[in-house]
Amino acid sequence: MSNVPPSSGPLAANPLTRAVLEIDEYAAGLGWDRPARLFALVDTARLRQQEPGLAAQLGLDEETGTTEAATLTPIEQDELPAGTPLDEFLATIAWPDAVAGCALTVERLMLPPSAEDSVPQNLSEKQLAAWVAKHPDRQEVRMTVAVLRNGSRDAAVRLREKDSPTDVLTGADLVPGLAEALSATFAD
Repeated sequence: MSNVPPSSGPLAANPLTRAVLEIDEYAAGLGWDRPARLFALVDTARLRQQEPGLAAQLGLDEETGTTEAATLTPIEQDELPAGTPLDEFLATIAWPDAVAGCALTVERLMLPPSAEDSVPQNLSEKQLAAWVAKHPDRQEVRMTVAVLRNGSRDAAVRLREKDSPTDVLTGADLVPGLAEALSATFAD
């Protein structure tokens, strides 16, 4: 099933899914081999009301913006610090109340479930990454994961081998560990 029609933006009923697909489409336009990118998700109507200048800069003024209820606008944050593990970086984030959610897009190597039994035991994280990088069945993927303050979550996964907007897998539980880490950025 296609999530994105050929001539327009994401086709999804859920505002969070639309935001995830919008971010995935943006990341796809930048190409592969990019660093992780972090986004704040803000309520579009609230943004227009409280920050009209910023809304206009983002092309969300009343004339050109969407009129759908409950839309989310992704706002890319500063580049993540180089050399800092992602989990350590995420543990340092605290969002202001105006941020309804957040999203992260990151590229990784993945193995199919059939390769799980062949993973050597007692490898360090660095050794495991090297082993996966050399595995013949590895897949390069871009994962976009988003969460809201209320606990809602969604994700999109795109294989480099099938880099097409019609081949993007979406679902709430595709990348649970990363979704949990993003949710923790909203913990009090």
